[in-house]
Formats: sequence, structure tokens, C-alpha cells
Amino acid sequence: MKVLVTGASGQLGSDVVLELESRGMEIIAPSHEEFDITNQGLVLQMFEYTEIDAVVHCAAYTAVDLAQEEHIKCHNLNASATRSLAKQCGRLEIPMVYISTDYVFGGAGEEPYEVNDKKSPLNEYGLSKLAGEEAMKAFCNKHFIIRVSWLFGKNGKNFPKTILRLAETRDEISVVADQIGSPTYTKDLAKLIADMLKTKNYGIYHATNEGFVSFFDYAKEIVRQSGKNLIINPTTTDKYKSAARRPLNSRLSKQSLVEAGFELLPPWEDALSRFLKELKI
Repeated sequence: MKVLVTGASGQLGSDVVLELESRGMEIIAPSHEEFDITNQGLVLQMFEYTEIDAVVHCAAYTAVDLAQEEHIKCHNLNASATRSLAKQCGRLEIPMVYISTDYVFGGAGEEPYEVNDKKSPLNEYGLSKLAGEEAMKAFCNKHFIIRVSWLFGKNGKNFPKTILRLAETRDEISVVADQIGSPTYTKDLAKLIADMLKTKNYGIYHATNEGFVSFFDYAKEIVRQSGKNLIINPTTTDKYKSAARRPLNSRLSKQSLVEAGFELLPPWEDALSRFLKELKI
């Protein structure tokens, strides 16, 4: 199987490439300079002149606060580019994996969101990812839409790395305690994506590591497991000023994964432990 992976050098894409290669798949992983997915003509050429059996679309605009200002750039990458890829996958009847986000929901209540619950994004990033989902459903029948939250991996910026960096320069920090969700380790997610590509169980899924936690308790566990000396104090979202509103409830139900027979991701504490070992901490 030949798989086109967009964003192959990014936080998730790099682990997806490694996982698919380990399973004997042939990877097509052009850089952004080689393949600008916001250029519809280049997207068409890629599919016309390259044999592609599946697409894993990891490329995304993920600067949540900056997206409020750069909303056109954000939508071009997360929505328009996704639409171009989905159209070609639909035309050729090949499967496509699209990575979405908990930010398509409004974050109300305390119950985990089911895949078909009402969507009400609070910011431009969430709106753009929801538009990408709609494009997938409209143009590519063989779609895997995977909503994740709090992604972390060896490559790229993420919450654990931020806490570890602050532990080197600060004695004490405050972290919001009223945003609840689940971390998602890119290595675990990459394995699930590879498993999905072996099936025809197309649809919408929520995929995070198991367990719910606040950012405050998450930060404390990062410090504990890493052995760093950093005091973590709780604060609330309304005291943390940011350009983009963020959902308080990012809990995602994994019922769709269970019903499709996919294996749930390991607990987030275990994933964090393996991640720290990967960083050699």
C-alpha cells in the first residue's frame, strides 16, 4: 500500500510515517516546499501522476490564538486544503484519514462528547477544523475522521515540553484547573491510524489516551514523573487571558472506537511515562 502523508515532518506525521513504514507500507511524504496542499492545481497533479492508495492528512494550522488573527490562512490549510484532498480521494475511491479536534465542540457540561453531539466551536481554529470535517463527509465516502485532544509527541511544541522547559527556569507557575480532557500521545495515535487503514470501518471517531484530567493535574504529573522541582498552583480559565476562547470540557467518548472493534489507547499516565523515556528524561 502506498500512503500519502501530509505534514510528515510534524508532531503526529513523523510518528505516522514511522509506524506505517514498520508495517511495510510505502510512504509518500513530500515537504511543504515540494507539495503545497493549499494549491489545488498541485493537489490534482499529485494524484494524477502518483500512485496513491490512501491518504493520512496530518498537516494543519494549529496556532489556536494566532488563528483568531490569521483566520484566512487557518481556513485555507484546515478547510480548503482538506477539501481539495478529499475531492481527489473521493474521485479515486481511496480512503483518507483526517485529524480533527475536540475544539469542534463548545465545551459545555461535564459529560464526554459523543461523535454526533452538537458542534459549536468557540474559536477560528475549531471552526476551520469543523469545516474540514464537513468537506470530508461531502467528498470522500471512505473517510476516517479522528478527533483528538491535547496532542503530544517527540516532535513539535506541546504541553509536557512547555512544563519541562518552565521547570528549568521557574520555581513556581499557575496552570488552569477547570479545563478537563485527555492527552493524546502521537505514537499511540499513529498505531490506531495504521490499524484503521487495514479496515473498511469508515466513520467518525474520538481517539485519545484513556482517562480524564485537568491541565493542572496533568502538569503536576509531568513534574512528578520527570523528577523536576516546580510548584504548580491552580488557576481558572477566566484569569488566563488569551486571544481564543477554549472549551472547559474536552472529554471525548470512545464508544465509536469500541463499537468498531478498535483497541483503546493506553492510559494517559502510561503514555506520558513512555514519552518522557523517549525524551530521555
